Formats: sequence, structure tokens, C-alpha cells
Amino acid sequence: MDFIRNLFYGKHKYLFGLVLLSFISVICVAFSMTGSDDFDISRREVLLRRIGHELLLQSGDSISRVLPIKKIAENEYQITFEKDLAFQADSLVNTTQRLLAKDPFASDYIVNVLNCGNASVAYGYAISKNKKNDIVTCIGRKQPKACYMINIKFKPTGINSAKKGYLFGSLSFLAFVGFIFFRSVKPRRALSNDQHTNMFTLGSVLFDAKNRKLIINEKMTDLTGTETRLLLIFALSPNETIERNRLQKEIWEDEGVIVGRSLDMFISKLRKKLELDPNINIVVIRGKGYKLEINA
Repeated sequence: MDFIRNLFYGKHKYLFGLVLLSFISVICVAFSMTGSDDFDISRREVLLRRIGHELLLQSGDSISRVLPIKKIAENEYQITFEKDLAFQADSLVNTTQRLLAKDPFASDYIVNVLNCGNASVAYGYAISKNKKNDIVTCIGRKQPKACYMINIKFKPTGINSAKKGYLFGSLSFLAFVGFIFFRSVKPRRALSNDQHTNMFTLGSVLFDAKNRKLIINEKMTDLTGTETRLLLIFALSPNETIERNRLQKEIWEDEGVIVGRSLDMFISKLRKKLELDPNINIVVIRGKGYKLEINA
């Protein structure tokens, strides 16, 4: 636990830099996959054109063309034809299975044959990696010659999904670490903005933060550097509860070592130096931290 706290409190700047560097590296790796991803997409489109070509041949048409393959959604493609064609349901199923078996990311897909005029489904089936989940109907029936569009929708898999996983996972992690980082440095900045104030009046005690001294009833008491920083936090927020974690972090974060008993020891020393004024005391707020109580 001490190691983890030190990592966040004492070395949070270095931690944030390391995480940022790791995040950039992951993004670079993810997007370096783009070239391979584009190749797989192009190869898939060639296979889809081949499906259209064989369907035309099976229909007795060796002259008309398969029109350019359209990508109509993220994982869905459309095959269209220059002229009308007829097809056998079982031939379409066998042709798509045989050719798409060459696509390593096409183990699960749905095929819908649509009428060009009204986009109604003339025939459809689903193929799964697990053959028990295949849904194929109307085998042996011949569809009449007409204008058809064939939509093939693939289950999201492969490099593109992995790239998105890397990206969104990294963004979520970076957001979490960023929240921890900025939350941890916020109190420190607030303290730095007010450190130009050197003299504080705490009841009958005069606190000289610059020269590390307490002046009580014309008696001067020296403070150590740590005692000064600790009392300065209390002086900036009198009669307010200061969380224990905040005190530990702001006093010892530069040293990178936080020991719970160190805080208790310095609180005890400050109490003794302030005890000449009975109206001032550093009290424990159970379960939260400490408060510098100043009674008017």
C-alpha cells in the first residue's frame, strides 16, 4: 500500500508522463494496423465480386457485369448486377460458403437477397461458425429471373474491432489517470497561489512563514521547514477540517516517501509550540483529519 500511495502522491508527475507515453504507443500500434485492415477489406470485396460472377454464370449469363461492390454499413456489403438473373437457393448458399471460407474474418454472416423495385426480401439465410446455428431454408427452389440485390452482413470481428478496442480502452484508462492526476495536484496549486502571504495572525500568535518563526507574547519560537509548511496549510484554512491524505501529500510528496506516523509527530510538535496560547489548538477530526481551532 505504501508503494502505491507513494506512486500517486510522490511521483504523480512521472506516473502521468509514463501513462501518456504508453497511451500514445498503444494508439500508434492500433492505427498501424490500418494497412493490413484495408488489405483484408479489399480482398473481401474481390471475393464478393466473385460470388456475383459465379451467380451470373449459373444463371446462364456470361456477358453482363457485376456492378461495383457497395459498402452500405460498417460490416455490410451489397452485390448488384447489370442485368436480371435467376438463381437456385442451394447454389447461392454453396457458392457463398465456398468463397467466403477464404476470408478468415467471415465465419458468421447473414445473406439477404432483395428485390430491386421495393427492397423486399426474396430470399435469406444465416451462416455461423458453429454449423448447428446455420439457418438455411428453401433449398432446391429456384428464384425467378428478376432484378436482385444481395446484401451480406458480417459479424464484427478481426483487426478493425481490435483497433477500436485498443483505442476506447486506452481513452478510458487515460481519462481515469488524468482524473487522479489533476485531482491530486489541485490542492497543491491552491497552496502555491497563496504562499506570497508571509505573516498570519492566529489568535495572539503571529506566524512568520517566511522566516519560520512563531511570535507569542513577544517570545520567538523557531520552526523547522516541515513544521512551517504544515502550519501554513492550517493558517490558510483556520477552523476548517484538513484531510489527513492532503496533509501527507502536500508536505511529503517531493520526498516521495509518506509515513503516517511522521504526520502525527509533527502535529504533536506544533501543538507544543502553540500551547502558550490556550485559544489555539490542533484537534483531531476522527476519520477525516485535523483542524486548527482558533477561539475568539
